[in-house]
Amino acid sequence: MTSEPAITSPVVSPLAAIALKIAGAIAILSALLDFLILLIPPNLTNTQWQLATTTQLVDRGIVPLVGMSLLLAGFWIDSFVGRVSQRKSLTADARFWVCSLASVLGFAYLLLSLLHLNAVRLSSQQALTQVSTEAGEAATQMQQQLSTELSQQQTQLGALLQNEDLLAQAIQSGQLPPDIEQYRDNPDGLAEFLQDRADQAQQQIEAEIGTRRAEAERRVKTEAWRSGIRVSVISLLLAAGYSIVGWLGLRRLLSLTQSA
Repeated sequence: MTSEPAITSPVVSPLAAIALKIAGAIAILSALLDFLILLIPPNLTNTQWQLATTTQLVDRGIVPLVGMSLLLAGFWIDSFVGRVSQRKSLTADARFWVCSLASVLGFAYLLLSLLHLNAVRLSSQQALTQVSTEAGEAATQMQQQLSTELSQQQTQLGALLQNEDLLAQAIQSGQLPPDIEQYRDNPDGLAEFLQDRADQAQQQIEAEIGTRRAEAERRVKTEAWRSGIRVSVISLLLAAGYSIVGWLGLRRLLSLTQSA
């Protein structure tokens, strides 16, 4: 008994080709429209705008590449089933414009990797400058506060030393050291005592400000490094992918045109 040959449908491949080309074209056009919206209005002098824009362009950069792959796969299916006629004019072939766009995007993403690194550098410098400014302002504010408190404490202690009952209560409660009484008739010694306490407090606060500043600088540098590496590497990969698709496709189309 002989088996009957399998029945194949000639509609399957052309329908798949049409679906792939439509999906690819929509993906490319929607991505280009998205890119255009991101770039309008341009604010090239704003480092944060550069940083945000390059990051979003790179994060969405895979969409046109997928669309091109779908579109070219659709054309390949058409050629496989013999539905693509050889054209003498290269510009009349949609594949030429797809490969040309891929070449342009490859160059664009190569530039984006450099632009993003520069934007990260500028943003990091601005953030470090801001951290330094805030630390300086905190130190100045602390210095003024300590100076005011020193003057107030000197006045309060001067009055307290003249009242034995209140002085004894302050010593018993631990608010003042027992040897504070020696400064009752020694205002210069009292001023020196208070200045020593103020200097100790200043050193502690300066150490705390320095620690916070170092942590903030480390955090800024870490975030800059992460952003720079991630976006730049992805951008370079996209540039390589687009360039390969574009140049190989154009070379293939040129060879087909010359042989036609």
